[in-house]
Amino acid sequence: MRPRLDTTRTRACSPLQPTPKLPRPLKSPPPSANFQPALRSVDFCSCYIYSPRGNSFVSAASRQLCARLKLGDATWLPHYAGVVRELTTRHEGLADLFGADAVLVPVPGSDPSATRVWAAERLAAALHGVLLGKSVWPGVQRRFPVRKSATALNADRPTTQQHYESLSVVPLSTAPQRIVLIDDVITKGRTILAAAARLHEAFPDAYISAFALLRTMGFLSEVSRLLEPCKGFVRWAGGDARREP
Repeated sequence: MRPRLDTTRTRACSPLQPTPKLPRPLKSPPPSANFQPALRSVDFCSCYIYSPRGNSFVSAASRQLCARLKLGDATWLPHYAGVVRELTTRHEGLADLFGADAVLVPVPGSDPSATRVWAAERLAAALHGVLLGKSVWPGVQRRFPVRKSATALNADRPTTQQHYESLSVVPLSTAPQRIVLIDDVITKGRTILAAAARLHEAFPDAYISAFALLRTMGFLSEVSRLLEPCKGFVRWAGGDARREP
């Protein structure tokens, strides 16, 4: 029996003691007007939608889903992965995405030194656990921290270039032919586009796409349903990443 849906809002945890000061990390250079990513468009698929502000039952449930993802909830992640697996039988975009030769690459978090759960890696493992993709390879790493988008104002969120500068690809002896970047939540798609550009430089012949279980619907005050699978793309336009839909 599936766990019951808890639609109550949860408060963010705060540390009991002040966080000790750490040496200042390397910083990425300021964004340049001349920056152009090596890969200018990435196909992606997503299954669920998320409302950051809505007050309806469904909007509250979407935030609960997001919280479970961020926590890497071991009870719910296999359930969500099972939903994705079932959708591949009737959604052509998802079926094409998770081919038998697809290497699942989790998108790194904002801070490589943090001890928090790596949600994308746990999601990738859960998807592979229901026989989606060939393997999980944590081949994209964060060299130094960037500001966490979820807690930053829109103007302060990292740009695509800042994500790109902070990422690197682990050397691999055999180049994969098909790579699927795995992330828990997609908003504008800046991190995914930056990670895809890095992977394209390392493996120019590989087909690179992405999957995010949840996509933010920031311009909608409410959502009427949770499950809304889609296939779209993230592209470089007007000096920024643009997600459609």
